[in-house]
Amino acid sequence: FPGWGSQSSKVQIHHNTWLHFPGHNLRWILTFTLLFVHVCEIAEGIVSDTQMKSRHLHLFLPAIMGFVAATVSIVYYHNIETSNFPKLLLALFLYWIMAFVTKTIKLVRYCQDGVPFSQLRFCITGIMVILYGLLMAVEINVIRVRRYVFFMNPQKVKPPEDLQDLGVRFLQPFVNLLSKATYWWMNTLIISAHKKPVDLKAIGKLPIAMRALTNYICLKEAYEEQKKKVEDQPNRSPSIWLAMYSAFGRPILLSSTFRYLADLLGFAGPLCISGIVQGFQNTTNNTNTTEKVKDPSNSYLSSEEFLRNVYVLAVLLFLALILQRTFLQASYYVTTETGINLRGAL
Repeated sequence: FPGWGSQSSKVQIHHNTWLHFPGHNLRWILTFTLLFVHVCEIAEGIVSDTQMKSRHLHLFLPAIMGFVAATVSIVYYHNIETSNFPKLLLALFLYWIMAFVTKTIKLVRYCQDGVPFSQLRFCITGIMVILYGLLMAVEINVIRVRRYVFFMNPQKVKPPEDLQDLGVRFLQPFVNLLSKATYWWMNTLIISAHKKPVDLKAIGKLPIAMRALTNYICLKEAYEEQKKKVEDQPNRSPSIWLAMYSAFGRPILLSSTFRYLADLLGFAGPLCISGIVQGFQNTTNNTNTTEKVKDPSNSYLSSEEFLRNVYVLAVLLFLALILQRTFLQASYYVTTETGINLRGAL
């Protein structure tokens, strides 16, 4: 079905890229968060299962299926964007509704059974209800903006002007969030450069938004606004610094945010390693192993108990390091790109 969707394109896109539906980045962020929560749910189920006398596959198998389904949804959405065929999003919308309803039923059952809010399984279920609800809202927004369901005149969207120009090969602004974070779209250029030296034709032209003329116009308009503000104030002159901040302040703040997040994630490494070492020391000191829980109703874990597990800390350390490097590289990229655009504008 996703493969058929990718072949149903009514718009010929020259590049191997796609259109962005409304809420594109938000959808990717929510889905990545959903995948992480699914990983926590799988780990919580496995750890809870190890504390019980018999096997209880229902503690983690549904979470594994949910993780696979969330991964398939990303592939499915990618193919739909590539083909610019939003009607197929209805299937994804129905899946979010069913997932939201079933998780809500599970959460209500926990409340009826008196499961306290401090238990990790209750918190994970509540977070997943919120995530599925937000993904439903994203789909509703796509329906509202693109008008592809229940509307007589659906909105027709053409590829951006840059994608219709075969000379533009810098696709960073047009690829999805995962490809932006990993620079996956550059693999073709890197492979060709490895085989033979590249020339200016292979590199291609810059997108319109990154050209010096575009940035000059943006800075000039910001400076003209500064001049209008100080016309009635004879003692003041327009500030080029404020104009630069007005024209290029958002990417600078975004770069700073990425750097702060990367620095905060730098604390995760020492904390996780400290917890792992302490966990192994406690295991060595305690020669008598803890008896397994026999009553399934007592298998709930708190967040503190969950984070004492050395294997959980090892996985969190791995994910934290990957996320830290991703934010750090994103900060470097945005800073370099903004600096080049600002120098071109000046």
